[in-house]
Amino acid sequence: MQTVKRAGRIHGDVRVPGDKSISHRAVMFSALAKGTTRIDGFLAGADCLSTISCFRRLGIDIEQNGENVTVQGKGWFGLTEPQDILDIGNSGTTIRLMMGILSTQPFHSVLIGDESIARRPMKRVTGPLRQMGADIAGRQNGEYTPLSIRGGKLNGVEYHSPVSSAQVKSAVLLAGLQAEGETVVYEPECSRDHTERMLRSFGVDMESFDGGVRVRGGQQLISPGDVHVPGDISSAAFLLAAAAIVPDSHLMIRNVGVNPTRTGIIDVLKQMGANLTLHNEREVNGEPVADIEIKYAPLTAVEIGGSLIPRLIDEVPVIAVLATQAEGTTIIRDAAELKVKETNRIDTVVAELRKFGAGIEPTEDGMRIQGRTTLSGAVCDSHGDHRIGMAMAIAGLVAEGTTGITQTEAVNVSFPGFFELIQTVQLPDEK
Repeated sequence: MQTVKRAGRIHGDVRVPGDKSISHRAVMFSALAKGTTRIDGFLAGADCLSTISCFRRLGIDIEQNGENVTVQGKGWFGLTEPQDILDIGNSGTTIRLMMGILSTQPFHSVLIGDESIARRPMKRVTGPLRQMGADIAGRQNGEYTPLSIRGGKLNGVEYHSPVSSAQVKSAVLLAGLQAEGETVVYEPECSRDHTERMLRSFGVDMESFDGGVRVRGGQQLISPGDVHVPGDISSAAFLLAAAAIVPDSHLMIRNVGVNPTRTGIIDVLKQMGANLTLHNEREVNGEPVADIEIKYAPLTAVEIGGSLIPRLIDEVPVIAVLATQAEGTTIIRDAAELKVKETNRIDTVVAELRKFGAGIEPTEDGMRIQGRTTLSGAVCDSHGDHRIGMAMAIAGLVAEGTTGITQTEAVNVSFPGFFELIQTVQLPDEK
């Protein structure tokens, strides 16, 4: 069990691990492109290591040394049939994007994951891929793992996704790259666009338009040689939250990806009154990057919903912590997607924050949080969900006394060294 004590202030100049979404895609696209690709800033967390493991089983030579990765790509049809089941561990990105890739391959493969993955819905991906002609079988007619894929010839499709999901969109676009004709994906709201940005850097021609993306089939990927992965804003969000709610704090986080489809947390912090500034804004491999400075300032409650939700869905647990320290009632709505993450994050966030004495209530598609509330240290459970574990640690920084968190090994999925880092930026409470 990890323990966290109330902080006196948060202070430092730091970096966070590489972006998880970009790290996954960098390995996948490098494997599908002919030639050598060097990746730096790679997130060496459990999820991204699962992606490397799977592509090694597909015959790709990958050398990984910490955050430096070299991939010897063999082209789209250079993958070989795996001799064993492909185990993706806890990684929803790995399994869903690989379904799109494997559906185009001239061989059979089987995907499986851990107990959490076994509960997560897959028909949102198997459905459109089947419309394209993919041969996919699985539990409950392809709703759950294990999934068996017999790759082959696909046809382009116009798919109207009922959910805004980068994983769904990416799986269909990747399948569309080798499908006959054109593939178009429409979304209710624009989900994160790392796939589109990176595919373009690998030489793919695709069109993004208001409400969707289109790509023509028969395209090959060309290695750009080098891929630089910026820091993950979803990881930075926890440190930003800590500095926003611990009085007298001042923190600089360097080299963070600020893709506009991911910066909902920055928008919410500013709406709440946080003293936050972006410095040294630039573009790397088609991705916007900046240094983020934040100083403590009193916060006020906000309402969060609509098109903002896809831009901050992973940050909702820590936003709930922010809301406990903001004056007024914060309302989060239109976030039913939280129910099908590593845990039902509506229920787990509410249950765990209540242990601190937070005034928080679940709703059908979100939650209501009353602030400003004095929190008391508690023993909480991450439920095996990395973002729940980290959010509770941030709550512990403003709670009276000591907070204990169980199952914290889950944090290594996205933020190896998280607890060590918050120790380095935390000055002790003198009370």
